[in-house]
Amino acid sequence: MHKQQNEGNMKLNVLGSTRHRLSPIGIGLAALGRPGYINIGHVDDLENSYDVAAMAARAHAVLDAAYERGVRYFDAARSYGRAEEFLGSWMRKKGLSQKAVVVGSKWGYTYTGDWKIDAQAHEVKDHSLTVLLRQWRESQSNLGAYLDLYQIHSATIESGVLANNKVLAELARLKSEGIAIGLSVSGSRQREVIEQSLKLKVDGLNLFDCVQATWNLLEKSASAALAKARDMGIGVIVKEALANGRLTDRNREPAFAHKLEKLKQEAQRLRTTVDGIALAAVLAQPWVDVILSGAATIDHLQSNLRAVEVMWDEEAALELNELSESEETYWKARSGLRWN
Repeated sequence: MHKQQNEGNMKLNVLGSTRHRLSPIGIGLAALGRPGYINIGHVDDLENSYDVAAMAARAHAVLDAAYERGVRYFDAARSYGRAEEFLGSWMRKKGLSQKAVVVGSKWGYTYTGDWKIDAQAHEVKDHSLTVLLRQWRESQSNLGAYLDLYQIHSATIESGVLANNKVLAELARLKSEGIAIGLSVSGSRQREVIEQSLKLKVDGLNLFDCVQATWNLLEKSASAALAKARDMGIGVIVKEALANGRLTDRNREPAFAHKLEKLKQEAQRLRTTVDGIALAAVLAQPWVDVILSGAATIDHLQSNLRAVEVMWDEEAALELNELSESEETYWKARSGLRWN
């Protein structure tokens, strides 16, 4: 990682080969922009207060606390309910300059949850050119000149988006106008998608400036592909670093008890929290530019941010290596998490 000046309590990194400088921990708004999400304990975070005004106030409070601690990257998506709206209104209310923060969003999923927790479908995927054009206009309306990075949301082999020449041409056009272009990946084949994305060129240069992938102590399958991307000058953002709450003490699954005890032991040894040690494991990877905190409360955010203070060592790496799962096991467990 290329280090830059101090800001708040964190040093800033350069995102790949872009001009953007961002904090090593950013805020992902998946749990802040809508009442329903799959994070374990999300229902407790929201305290049964789901109206739009209350959700906006909660999002603004968490964003305020993050900014005060030096967080300078904020990540939303069209499918995160009103996340873009909340983020945009917070930045304007705070009077932030465009250069004060780095903002990313994503297109390709449409929010269909209708502000309900028990919606039949919370989001619908469509990687067509029509959706890209529509959602780009919507993202611009919410975020305006603050928007720095636009990402394909959960690109997969099956969706065919990386072979859709019309979509790729439009992304190249946006890139030519100064917008960094990225993609996020999910699922047991995320490594393959990253590798395919690295081959896409426009005028001999990488189309993608950034890749956002799941990587944590349970799911490490994309390690080599992410390292290769970073070697090529492509920025790396890690999402779901806490495995949607599975790598926290909220995970009460009996089968996970032994792994949780390991986490607690290492957290105690290194004088941090369970989530702090899990996030520190991600920060220790040399190819990571930024990891996303999905915190929906200030307390959880502050606990997450302790990761930057952890003196990660070889003992922690060895002790926690046994937590790793196969791709199939991990993604099956994730698909079983309930919206709450």
